[in-house]
Amino acid sequence: MKKAAEKATAPEKAAKKATEKKAVAKKAVAKKTVTKAVAKKAAAKKSTAKAKKVAAPAPAPVPAASAEVPAGDRDRLLAGTHHAPHSVLGAHLVPGGVAFRVFRPYALSVTVVAGTLRAELQDDGGGFFSGLLPLSEVPAYRLLVAYEGSAQDTEDAYAFLPALGDLDLHLIGEGRHEQLWTALGARPMTHQGVAGTRFTVWAPNARGVRVAGTFNFWDGSAFAMRSLGSTGVWELFVPGVGEGELYKFEITRPDGSKTLRADPLARRTEVPPNTSSIVHASHHEWGDEEWLSRRAEGAPAHEAPFSVYEVHLPSWRPGLTYRQLADQLPAYVKDLGFTHVELMPVAEHPFGGSWGYQVTGFYAPTARLGTPDDFKYLVDALHQAGIGVLMDWVPAHFPRDDWALAEFDGRTLYEHEDPLRAAHPDWGTLEFDYGRREVRNFLVANAIYWCEEFHIDGLRVDAVASMLYLDYSREPGQWVPNVHGGRENLDAVDFLQEMNATVYRRVPGVVTIAEESTAWDGVTRATHHMGPGGFGGLGFGLKWNMGWMHDSLGYMSHEPVHRKYHHHEMTFSMVYAYSENYVLPISHDEVVHGKRSLVSKMPGDWWQQRANLRAYLAFMWAHPGKQLLFMGQEFAQGAEWSEAHGPDWWLLDPAYGAEADHRGVRDLVRDLNVVYRHTPALWQRDIDPSGFQWIVGDASEDNVFAFLRYDAEGTPLLAVSNLSPVIRHNYRLGAPDDIPAWLESLNTDTAKYGGGDITNPDIVKPEPQGWHGRPASIQLTLPPLATVWLRPA
Repeated sequence: MKKAAEKATAPEKAAKKATEKKAVAKKAVAKKTVTKAVAKKAAAKKSTAKAKKVAAPAPAPVPAASAEVPAGDRDRLLAGTHHAPHSVLGAHLVPGGVAFRVFRPYALSVTVVAGTLRAELQDDGGGFFSGLLPLSEVPAYRLLVAYEGSAQDTEDAYAFLPALGDLDLHLIGEGRHEQLWTALGARPMTHQGVAGTRFTVWAPNARGVRVAGTFNFWDGSAFAMRSLGSTGVWELFVPGVGEGELYKFEITRPDGSKTLRADPLARRTEVPPNTSSIVHASHHEWGDEEWLSRRAEGAPAHEAPFSVYEVHLPSWRPGLTYRQLADQLPAYVKDLGFTHVELMPVAEHPFGGSWGYQVTGFYAPTARLGTPDDFKYLVDALHQAGIGVLMDWVPAHFPRDDWALAEFDGRTLYEHEDPLRAAHPDWGTLEFDYGRREVRNFLVANAIYWCEEFHIDGLRVDAVASMLYLDYSREPGQWVPNVHGGRENLDAVDFLQEMNATVYRRVPGVVTIAEESTAWDGVTRATHHMGPGGFGGLGFGLKWNMGWMHDSLGYMSHEPVHRKYHHHEMTFSMVYAYSENYVLPISHDEVVHGKRSLVSKMPGDWWQQRANLRAYLAFMWAHPGKQLLFMGQEFAQGAEWSEAHGPDWWLLDPAYGAEADHRGVRDLVRDLNVVYRHTPALWQRDIDPSGFQWIVGDASEDNVFAFLRYDAEGTPLLAVSNLSPVIRHNYRLGAPDDIPAWLESLNTDTAKYGGGDITNPDIVKPEPQGWHGRPASIQLTLPPLATVWLRPA
């Protein structure tokens, strides 16, 4: 420390002869002033000149070694296993002054600058620098760090108090932090008057955590984080780091090995296959206030028009970014009349072929299409066009990638500790540990995050059945019963109830939708209402009706001559139609992997296939429940969907010979949505049994189905489907006797849709002839393979 000592010698000694310099230096070392000895005369003069800038006299001598990092702390910092680096590094008041300790590997020198004071610290080797300044209190200071060929002027990261509050830590410890993304992850901020980024991560099993990124050349050695008590949270405020910096957490596992992990709460990521997290702050200014106000005050989803266009954003128009999609998707969906779009998962995922269903970045929209603010821009554009935005959410499992959540801190953390409970048997992934409060908090807060930060109007929760059952896809001996001896996953039930209750409480007007393929009781029942099985409801707003989808597609795939033997497949759904609040889904899952596109499932020649499709869609739109249709099916795409190239838009090119055939189906979908929106009977009483009446449900020999739908005022709509390839003239149907006349409001056989144009153009009046158990009846001409809607004239 001789050189440092000479920098702090008293000013009056600066004029003494060169022969007295060595004695002065030795005396200064004894006084414990912080400088570095210089043997040469010229260097001594330079040090003496710098020392003149120090106004205060030096305190009593202190042994020089007391400023150095203790050996034990030094070893732990080098090994990346220090829980409290701030207790060692930085500036600390000690007997004799303020000890400065800095750990900067590869630095040539480190100088402390505090006001007019400039003191070069002693190089202790191994990247450690220390020194004791004769000060009575810790000053505001900066560090000048010299490297070969460059220098850095920076605040000291170890000069700051924790940037995470006690309330945040308390809520995290309880698993009740509903805005967890504001506490964990990377957050640009101003802390103690200094701009930088606060890094926080939950890693309770880690022996140490350091942050590495572009700002430190991916060497986290000098950026050890501190452990904040028993919460398992680690924190470090890094001054000077701002938006756009890449980072990961370097975690020392319990066995001493290290792993470099992406941030579980990163709000922005690199474009795959790169995996780094990116420091992000949003600057989007929303323009959808009117939409949000209407949403909050409007009727719940099950009592409102709700028809959904399902979209895989990367392939809808391949190559478009979020902002480019915002210029095209809202206009297209609005023209078709859908009330909502449902986006297949947009959270970051490493493998595009998973379509987003194997998520690694639960808090980050995929970077494939742009930034988080770009995604907000798309949502905003859809809202301003009057279109709600649903998104697929995947809390059922996560992939095993070694840079993501799997054994995040060296032990099971997000996944269940029991291997039988952790491994998902179908997808080679890991299931979340829903019984651990911090994991449940991570997921509940994530649901809130998308709704609050991105103004998402609803979450369609994927693979709910795989969460609910301990024996899902497992053979005997591969699962352990719950405490009651049953197969129900009680932890998952609790999680789903908490998620739904919290989302509905915090975000007015949103809807949650379950993809649940079993007969679990009470999926859309309130969480506080107990069912016959002893469980409260799961609390979802809507549930996908997988049974209706399977049965109805099965019926339609048969040749009409065989359909009479499968008639029940079209009527059975009404046996349980009011057991839940249902969505009728024709989703991406039904048009991939050899299942064929929707029109290709239909039997017959090309004309009959399109006629069957049109009749089926109108039957679907009239059936109790909401509607969902996957992209490409609205214009009768013949090929299966592929995420590699998306819908076959060329089928709508006027230069294509069969363009009119495809345009006709698209025009029908548009008109279905228009009539649907303006006919409350088709949506207002979807969950009320009194809103539906069969006219005839057993005409299997004719392949005819006829029923009434009623709105809240009792106004009906009559839907009739003739799913045979023959015209049925003067077909008699029972009818209410209080409706004086009926008028066709939609006919799927109309010429503009590509049909044979067999219609009922005139007003149809009931006759006083009883039929189908009703006092009156009407006679209609039923076109072949067609559905007709009639309304009171």
